[in-house]
Amino acid sequence: VCIHRVRSCSSVRFIKSKYVCVFDKSALKFSHQQRLFRTSPVSCGQIVQFKLSDIGEGITEVTVKEWYIKEGDSVSQFDSICEVQSDKASVTITSRYDGIIRKLHYSIDDIAFVGKPLVDIEIDPSKGVSPEEDVVETPPMSHEEHTHQEIKGHKTLATPAVRRLAMENNIKLSEVVGTGKDNRILKEDILNYLAKQTGAILPPSPKAEIVPPVRRTETVPAAPKDRARRAPVPVSRPIAFSGKDRSEPVTGFQKAMVKTMSAALKIPHFGYSDEIDLTQLVQLREELKPLAEIRGVKLSFMPFFIKAASLGLLQYPILNASLDENCQNVTYKASHNIGVAMDTEQGLIVPNVKNVQVCSVFDIAVELNRLQSLGSAGQLGTSDLTGGTFTLSNIGTIGGTYAKPVILPPEVAIGALGKIQVLPRFNGKGEVFKAQIMNVSWSADHRVIDGATMARFSNLWKSYLENPATMLLDLK
Repeated sequence: VCIHRVRSCSSVRFIKSKYVCVFDKSALKFSHQQRLFRTSPVSCGQIVQFKLSDIGEGITEVTVKEWYIKEGDSVSQFDSICEVQSDKASVTITSRYDGIIRKLHYSIDDIAFVGKPLVDIEIDPSKGVSPEEDVVETPPMSHEEHTHQEIKGHKTLATPAVRRLAMENNIKLSEVVGTGKDNRILKEDILNYLAKQTGAILPPSPKAEIVPPVRRTETVPAAPKDRARRAPVPVSRPIAFSGKDRSEPVTGFQKAMVKTMSAALKIPHFGYSDEIDLTQLVQLREELKPLAEIRGVKLSFMPFFIKAASLGLLQYPILNASLDENCQNVTYKASHNIGVAMDTEQGLIVPNVKNVQVCSVFDIAVELNRLQSLGSAGQLGTSDLTGGTFTLSNIGTIGGTYAKPVILPPEVAIGALGKIQVLPRFNGKGEVFKAQIMNVSWSADHRVIDGATMARFSNLWKSYLENPATMLLDLK
């Protein structure tokens, strides 16, 4: 029988004569369920259920926020499939297979469960997977998180976006030299490699450009500009009066807040408040803002507050510690991972700037810009939201002078910063002058921190901000 593709069938089927060249009865032995061969195309694909793996942090369910693919799309390894949001962070799920999407198991805003199928992917049978591989996918990768892949005997370190850029330009990551931390391959490394191959000239990165300081033309600094009093802007949301009560489940970051604050209020808090004269810091920032903008960075007051806090923590490490659940051991943290509370559409989130003790004010500003951009887009990764050792909450950006901040366990201290106000104060000669005043409210864990320690730390932090030049003496 001259047939290219054949498969057995459960009943007798006759083949058209044009396909039959030779038919030898001796070649076929019939049983009670007689079988012959017929021409038929075979299914070329093997359906694999791509399941949501354990994201960590005890998370069992996530909300599907966005699909990057649809049924019928072709995907490759490391392609982004969807974005999910847990009660801790947003995570991008990437594919571990090359194939075609056959089914999406969830719609937008549906709850997906760890260990349950996320999508069905049709893969090439020649690249079949074992049953064990059908159960668990590769760990999902969040935005800006590092991912490892074995290439020619060594590991490369790159983000999914960088891997996609390399794939789109047919570049092997093993041939690119990474200039990031731990030899991580950055987007600039891919572009520079591509430029060498094509002969293109790329503009220099503004971050690497060092600009000389602007020479001051005035011997006496100009008085800070008066801030016009602004009326509160109403929230632009459609107001609907239905006349009925409605109930919504607690999900996402709000669910995390319930859990964290319930644990936080078991801590015996005590408060301490003071006011800071930021007149000199306001003038210094006005001078440095243009330089930061040339480098492509927005410079706020927060990097100065964070760096001053880190310098204070070097002198009072008990404020950068944690207490175990049984109150038997205090762990002094080596890194100053200072969290910054942010108000977003998803709720209150507290990403942290890592290793502030070895960062410059400009480095902190760059990292804050990155965290704020990701926070506004709801794309902060788990690594950005975990590992904090000390927190500052800038409530003054919204309004208010004093606050009573709640400690984020397992931390032992937190500070709330009020708005900067122009107020009259007296100088050493008894003369009234216009000062830029900000109030700070501290909360500390009274089980390990006493009031005197908190006051001394606050005074040191205050001295750095009121006399910014003194920070130069202690910068590392």
